[in-house]
Amino acid sequence: MESRKTAPVGVFDSGVGGLTVAREISRQLPEENIVYFGDTARVPYGSKSQNTIIRFSEQIIRFLKTKQVKAIVIACNTASALALDAVRDEFDIPIMGVVIPGARAAVEATKNRKVGVVGTDATVQSGMYTKVIHEMAPDITVIEKACPLFVPLVEEGFKEHVVTREIIEYYLESMRNTDIDAMILGCTHYPLIRSKIRDYMGDRIQIVNPAYETAMDLKKMLEERGMANDGSTEQHSRYSFFVSDAAEKFRKFANTVMPFDVPTTNVVNIEEY
Repeated sequence: MESRKTAPVGVFDSGVGGLTVAREISRQLPEENIVYFGDTARVPYGSKSQNTIIRFSEQIIRFLKTKQVKAIVIACNTASALALDAVRDEFDIPIMGVVIPGARAAVEATKNRKVGVVGTDATVQSGMYTKVIHEMAPDITVIEKACPLFVPLVEEGFKEHVVTREIIEYYLESMRNTDIDAMILGCTHYPLIRSKIRDYMGDRIQIVNPAYETAMDLKKMLEERGMANDGSTEQHSRYSFFVSDAAEKFRKFANTVMPFDVPTTNVVNIEEY
């Protein structure tokens, strides 16, 4: 039982965006060990078919299971939407995604029953947030907006650049002119420009960060199952990072996101799993 508590949590994403989820887990569950995998060789997932995304997710989960993880967080909106049900049926390990926690938080936050969602083209075209929100609360109006340039702006280090504010205005002017009172950051990169988005959208709109909501759901699940790491042994707060390509580029970006130094990133041939 003790080894189950000290076993790491596996977190995976198509690339670097899921680091915002890993960061939130490290903040809210500071005793937990984390094994992170970024599929940097095959990013982006948004342009891939559902069958391909399920296959990629299966390979990554098989790899994470070799690290004896006790639970897995799919820190990718596309994989959460398209692969979560399939892999939950296949693997005997708790698996959660980022869509349901984010959608539930928005349903709880909205007073006037009007919610906005910003995400990548793939996320918005899938309509997954609208679908999940309507399963929870059919009366809510959902307005989704694709903001594809947010990801490259974040990845290229333009978070503080004036061009980012201009692109936020370009994409979100129409959203600001609606009467939504809650908005989901439906891409794991977007929390890295959350303060800029909030400044533009104004105080009347509650910004929902699915990374935070997912970390809180994970915490609740681990505690309920008696699997939470209580830090009573030396086996706690350890982090390891794996990618399928471009390890050094990933490591440099990770050091701008994580609240601690990421000294090494290991490359895995994920196709072997």
